[in-house]
Amino acid sequence: MNAYQDLESRFRRRALLGEAMAILHWDYATTMPSGAAEGRAEQLTALTLESQAILTEPDVADLLDNAEASVDGADAWQAANLGRMRRAWQHANAVPPDLVAALTRAGSACEMVWREARQANDFQRLCPHLEKVVALTRESAMARADALDCSPYDALLDQYEPGGSTARIDTLFADLEGFLPGFLEKVLEAQASRPEPVIPDGPFPVDAQRDLGERLMRALGFDFDQGRLDVSHHPFTGGVVDDVRITTRYSEEDFTQSLMGTLHETGHALYEMGLPRDWRYQPVGEAGGMALHESQSLLVEMQVCRGRHFLDYAAPLMREVFGGSGPAWEIDNLARLYAKVARGLIRVDADEVTYPLHVMLRYRLERAILSGDLAVKDLPGAWNDAMEDLVGIRPPDDRDGCMQDIHWMDGAYGYFPTYTLGALAAAQLFAAATAEAPDILPGISRGDFGPLLAWLRANVHGHGRRFDTDALLTEATGKPLDTQAFKAHLQARYFD
Repeated sequence: MNAYQDLESRFRRRALLGEAMAILHWDYATTMPSGAAEGRAEQLTALTLESQAILTEPDVADLLDNAEASVDGADAWQAANLGRMRRAWQHANAVPPDLVAALTRAGSACEMVWREARQANDFQRLCPHLEKVVALTRESAMARADALDCSPYDALLDQYEPGGSTARIDTLFADLEGFLPGFLEKVLEAQASRPEPVIPDGPFPVDAQRDLGERLMRALGFDFDQGRLDVSHHPFTGGVVDDVRITTRYSEEDFTQSLMGTLHETGHALYEMGLPRDWRYQPVGEAGGMALHESQSLLVEMQVCRGRHFLDYAAPLMREVFGGSGPAWEIDNLARLYAKVARGLIRVDADEVTYPLHVMLRYRLERAILSGDLAVKDLPGAWNDAMEDLVGIRPPDDRDGCMQDIHWMDGAYGYFPTYTLGALAAAQLFAAATAEAPDILPGISRGDFGPLLAWLRANVHGHGRRFDTDALLTEATGKPLDTQAFKAHLQARYFD
């Protein structure tokens, strides 16, 4: 066995451990009894350490050096795979095993406390657990920064968006911050001059909502022989390529948000299901950075499913499933409802105009927390001030303020910017897809998503992690990530 083959074998074993952890994480968030949390944390810690140990064996450095000297650069997939292996090795060797174990345990414990503390609106109960997670995350970030020769925040970002940087994000976010507040005001003014959209009257039984969600998932291309839909506190996509687990949450008073949450996660799932099978268990066969992953969920939800072409197909199904009739169920009203813009408190329920502002808020605060400029105990007040500054609304409590998201509780710092990078990429990819394949939009109106899925399979899903975000977008759309397509999309949806 040569050096490259040896590395492939080791990364295959590491990938299988990762798949086992993915299923355990799904169970943790969906069906596991709360009393099992401590044991589950130990299981995940053991698997995490075992996975890290594969890359910290003393001979891996030599294997990488030898493989890099011998792999034929003409094989683009192999070369890219080796590059991803090297980066994974750098991350694994940067952080000591005892710190990895401590952070895994602290994140699991903090999440369980967060579930109850958020329900009780009790930040003081959460605070010491979050402080522990932050301290350990800061320590991990500094260790990664030394290994990768970058800032601590960029080192954390690199886990979710390989090659990403605060410099790049700051440029894109500054552009959006110069555009969105004024655009938001214009949209709100225009909406005020039109009839208010009417929310269809409920209640909407959960079984009926699930039925509608599953029918639309199937139409979009979700394969229920290789995936399932469940309920969790916070919607997410997990599992593995041939066993994709997505979750949503339901409200019997309003089906519209729950449905879009389901369709959002379906976009993530379709990406996972379309990854290159020939490279499964290898780093290059994984999904690209989280900006690309978010681009697929936001392309499905925002670009497609909140658009008029989709409602031409979906509105009759909604009326059928819920027995709806009257003006509230007409396509024009549903289109206004799904394109409604409002200053809201909750990120996951935010419209596409205000959503980037929610992300900018979190980006600012997590950088301040990690740098030590903001103490965890002062997070509620800082959050409320930033929300008022960026979104124009002040939370009445911490439950719908700084405790609304799970990410920081689990130690996922550096993740939030990828949501807005994904929104930009989604607009860019959808614009390119519809220009290149004119049958996509008519197909969506008929409930035929085959042309769109085929384009995504060829231009995004099938590439796995062979390219970084800018390289893939350049390949698919002709240029790296920018804000132009996103701003053009907003202008077209709300004014043209």
